Amino acid sequence: MNNIISTKNLSISFDKKNNVVDSVSFDIPKGQTVALVGESGSGKTITALSILKLLPKSASYHKGEILFNNENILNHSDYQMQKIRGRKISAIFQEPMSSLNPLHTIDKQISEILLTHSKISKKDARKKTIELLHEVGLDEIAQRPKTYSHELSGGQRQRVMIAMSIANNPDLLIADEPTTALDVTVQIQILNLLKKLQQKLNMSILFISHDLTVVKHMADKICVMKNGKIVERNTKDQIFNNPQHSYTKKLMSFENQIRKKNNFSKNVLVSVNDLKVWYPIKKGLFKKTVNYVKAIKKLNFNLHEKETIGIVGESGSGKTSLVLAILKLIESKGRILIKNTDLSKLNARETINLRKDIQIVFQDPFSSLSPRMTIQQIVSEGLDVHYPKLSSEEKETKVRSILNEVGMNYDEIHNRFPHEFSGGQRQRIAIARALILNPKILILDEPTSALDVTIQKQIIDLLNNLQSKFLMSYLFISHDMKVIRSVADNVLVLKNGDLIEYNEANIIFNNPQSNYTKTLLSSVT
Repeated sequence: MNNIISTKNLSISFDKKNNVVDSVSFDIPKGQTVALVGESGSGKTITALSILKLLPKSASYHKGEILFNNENILNHSDYQMQKIRGRKISAIFQEPMSSLNPLHTIDKQISEILLTHSKISKKDARKKTIELLHEVGLDEIAQRPKTYSHELSGGQRQRVMIAMSIANNPDLLIADEPTTALDVTVQIQILNLLKKLQQKLNMSILFISHDLTVVKHMADKICVMKNGKIVERNTKDQIFNNPQHSYTKKLMSFENQIRKKNNFSKNVLVSVNDLKVWYPIKKGLFKKTVNYVKAIKKLNFNLHEKETIGIVGESGSGKTSLVLAILKLIESKGRILIKNTDLSKLNARETINLRKDIQIVFQDPFSSLSPRMTIQQIVSEGLDVHYPKLSSEEKETKVRSILNEVGMNYDEIHNRFPHEFSGGQRQRIAIARALILNPKILILDEPTSALDVTIQKQIIDLLNNLQSKFLMSYLFISHDMKVIRSVADNVLVLKNGDLIEYNEANIIFNNPQSNYTKTLLSSVT
């Protein structure tokens, strides 16, 4: 079988220190998909970037070869690599918003790829661009190609990136976490699109991911990486049905984690009755309301003490609007009772006092933690607002205690800043900040989606343990059904503001009633 890429004993280091890629060897056959799987820092992306020779200047190749069509590209000059990149080997990345130029229209960016690598007129490039947009399922955008990236959804932006990557019919496509930032239904669409294009173009794919379910959908062969080394390589069926290495088995166990039976209390902490959240659409000189975006149409549910309700649905389903309504950060209709207190009847001061009992942890801890504040200041900020009379010693004692609860050493970290920590450590700090006020209700908005599978497992175990210890209730928002399965007692499924299904987690996962829920569950099968 012809191999498009053969990597032989590749070793790479930064600043001539320890190897971040250590004697890595694998082949990518023509027309097949090879996946690199592993946690953050395992060397997956560095390995992929080395194929394009796009490593930073501080990186150096110690030994090895990367054979592309039987030529060692490590010996190629920059000029030779320019002829390969974007033409013979192309790439798509995790976050298309940062990969697309916000100052240029979509058609200009796709045309640029064609004009750079092909002898083609601008007229033919424009025509080819429209064909590519149709090819990746962007028929509407093809009618208005002078659109900017900020005007597109995440899925549409990723389709544009795919159009750019296949513009010159490459031999190899490097897909680095191309679906991680997307919700489940869009994720499935992108994966199916890649498979369809691969078959049509007879293209090889190097697929990088920490999500084994996605890899199972895409890969023919899998290489499992840890600490810069490939610890196991085999066919997809062998890896999933008969993993040999302990690390591979560990990854598999994370994917199959299921919530243990939780006997939560009958005491109702949050009661939502006939909730509606409508956003007015205003037009004209006098901004007259002409219609409404119905984010939540009519919603009823109860959250009990020690219970976790998983809230799932694709982007735009109403998940975030629900949370904002419960926090009284947007206007809503209907009744929201928190500890038998009607939110609509509270004044500003009473609302602030109630928020001590409701805290939130966000998706991206890096953007939710102030880069100018130390960890001590970040975690104690809630105490400064709600308990201003506490002494410095009392605040330090509370911060020390709560950081210890989330597995962080106060003495080592309290004077450091968020950028000095990993993603998992930052999320632990964000959880500590939420817990410092001893809340009864914790809202978790995609708290693990930015983390790889091993760190996800640590955070989920931490949250489950904290819930048992502090008797908290969770509203857990996620588009990842594997995560929901590992944390939720009951699951609430939303679509376009409608309640599609609301039931016990084991019923949702084993006997879903709606086709939409079945589509969401396809991400865990």
